[in-house]
Amino acid sequence: MKTTPFKLLLVVLVIFSSCAEDTTSDIKEQEQQLLDQSKPLTIEEINAEIEMQLNKGETFEWKNETDHFLWSAVVHGNNILTIGYGNENENFSENRSKELLDKKENIIKSIEATENYTRSKETVVEYEIINVIDVKIENLESITRLRKMDGIRYLEPNGYNHYGTNNAMRSSSGCSKDGESINSAHYSTIAPNNAQVSWHFNQHNIPQAWNYSTGAGITIGLIDTGVSQSQSLLNGNGFKDGYSSNSRFVQKYGTFIDSNWWWSSNYDGPHDKCGHGTAMASTMAAPRNDNGMPVGVAYNSNLVAYRATEDVLLNDYHERKGVSKALTELANRNDVKIISMSIGYVWSIGNIKDAVKYAYSKGKLIFAAGGTSTSFTNGYGVIFPATMSETVAVTGVNDGSNYERCDTCHSGSKIDFTIIMEGNNNTSKAPPVLGFYNNQRRYTGGSSVATATTAGIAALVWSRHPSWSRTQVLNKLKQSSEFYPNKNSSFGYGNINALQAVQ
Repeated sequence: MKTTPFKLLLVVLVIFSSCAEDTTSDIKEQEQQLLDQSKPLTIEEINAEIEMQLNKGETFEWKNETDHFLWSAVVHGNNILTIGYGNENENFSENRSKELLDKKENIIKSIEATENYTRSKETVVEYEIINVIDVKIENLESITRLRKMDGIRYLEPNGYNHYGTNNAMRSSSGCSKDGESINSAHYSTIAPNNAQVSWHFNQHNIPQAWNYSTGAGITIGLIDTGVSQSQSLLNGNGFKDGYSSNSRFVQKYGTFIDSNWWWSSNYDGPHDKCGHGTAMASTMAAPRNDNGMPVGVAYNSNLVAYRATEDVLLNDYHERKGVSKALTELANRNDVKIISMSIGYVWSIGNIKDAVKYAYSKGKLIFAAGGTSTSFTNGYGVIFPATMSETVAVTGVNDGSNYERCDTCHSGSKIDFTIIMEGNNNTSKAPPVLGFYNNQRRYTGGSSVATATTAGIAALVWSRHPSWSRTQVLNKLKQSSEFYPNKNSSFGYGNINALQAVQ
């Protein structure tokens, strides 16, 4: 059959029309994508994606997200982008090479070009020791260009603090300055003058271990909310009260900045305003006093306490920076053997990770809480930085015959040790500790106190063997635990026997 010229023309027109429609559709789709990319995601959209991944049991990492997602979080995070620069695993440098400095310079120049500013204290903040800078970012193009550059280990929106702000991520054993009435069944008394020994110390044979070691000569670093200036037993001469040595010392520093300006250097001082750090200091090192108050595990150890955070949750830019600074400063102290951190977050934070690796390179034995939280976060497993191989992760269990984590404690394969934090079927409360104010006590438990207790036991061991390395002390703790030489999938080596550890 012959095809007329008119039919051919009609076919051509139909095909042309169809192609034109497809092209127009493609253009509209591209225009819509460009329009969508010009607007940041909302906080609700960002949080929904994060929560979806965490609820699946996945590890949330900013590097796995799109440029637009990362930029959106930066925009909602006071326009702060934290950049870890250098080659992979080049986390810190005490003396930076020319090559490393050139990489940093190239990064800053790229940002200056896309952001159209000249670096200043309001736009670029540099770190000591760890290879990190914080920069002001407003344009998506800056993120896109940076992700294509060599010499960048990570990009993170460290100013983004909107996840978990509706009490979902608040710790149930966080800030409190209120004293409590303590049941006499929850402690025993020893000399001098009825110093109080927490019930959970006896579960780990800590009083018996004192016949061999009391922590003398060992300095513990505490990174937390600081230590109260209103609790005399954790300050000055009060720290030497009773049977505790006159030669021991407590020192307090502050690396937390209380400011709405991310580039500020307005440090908030060394004193606790929350109560959590005071409780941890009490658990580890409160003196064997003659005031009839709780005594610490290593009551003859020294204590160097840092106010690096406002509370236990590392969700604020200044907290993250404060913790990283505290870690590097403690790392550079030869007298500090142990670092205890009963703080954390549900995903990894680059500048803290870099600082942990630096402290580890200096031989520090670093303990971190596995997680103490509401039921909302219990499902997330062990939290950062306890997830790191450079830290020793601790959680709390009850005193039943079968291992069960305490009501607000996390567990999982990353846990190394457990400490008994509550009685089976709620037969006893959390351990009693010194209160925020003089002559006050309170209950505090969870993986926070479990971590502080373990740090104190480590101080007993290291005091008993002062020439030992970190590895030797850690191995002794393992050998003195219930499951050794095996490791439980949720509770590590289990409960530690402090008496066995110091013998």
